[in-house]
Amino acid sequence: MLAMRRLSVILLVLTFAACGTRPTTEIDAAKAALDRASASAAQYAPESLKAAQDANADLDAELAAQDARWIKSYDRARELATSARLASEKAITDAAAGKARAEAAAAAAAAAKVKADTGARAKPATRAVRVGGAIRNPTKTKNVLPVYPAVAKTARVGGTVIVEATIGPDGKVADARVVKSVPLLDQAALDAVRQWEYAPTRVRGVAVPVIITVAINFQP
Repeated sequence: MLAMRRLSVILLVLTFAACGTRPTTEIDAAKAALDRASASAAQYAPESLKAAQDANADLDAELAAQDARWIKSYDRARELATSARLASEKAITDAAAGKARAEAAAAAAAAAKVKADTGARAKPATRAVRVGGAIRNPTKTKNVLPVYPAVAKTARVGGTVIVEATIGPDGKVADARVVKSVPLLDQAALDAVRQWEYAPTRVRGVAVPVIITVAINFQP
């Protein structure tokens, strides 16, 4: 009978000793896993990382509570340490999957951009055609008379400015340049021509840009 009592006391002491031993190995494993998770999960699995951080916070709170007691029991801390480690390991796994998805999406976007750029380069540009042969002078739908510059009028400068104009598919002047110059009159000629509008020129039913040459006469 005495032997049985002694055995019971020994088992009770051992039980208290086990419960009162701080689970250092489990705690270290949980902290190490959280450190690994923090390296990548913040970007690719923030929700999982938050869960791991919360689990570690619960562990820290339980450890602080037990550390403050005279008779300690770290059974719950041991369980929380395991849960915290598992939560961090899940964050690591989720981060790897998230990173893979992000890289795949980036690769797909890059491939789509390359395809679009290649298609844009491959698409032939519509070149302007010159008036002549089957291409007739377009019909002007809006005319603006040039303003005779006062300095040219005072100097009694006159003459003809020849302008080459590119008419866009919409019939508006897309570009204009002087091919025969009268220095005091060039800008006035360009200012007028750039405001002109024409009926679109069509080739096989498709509106195309056309190049025309016009003469602007200035009489002093």
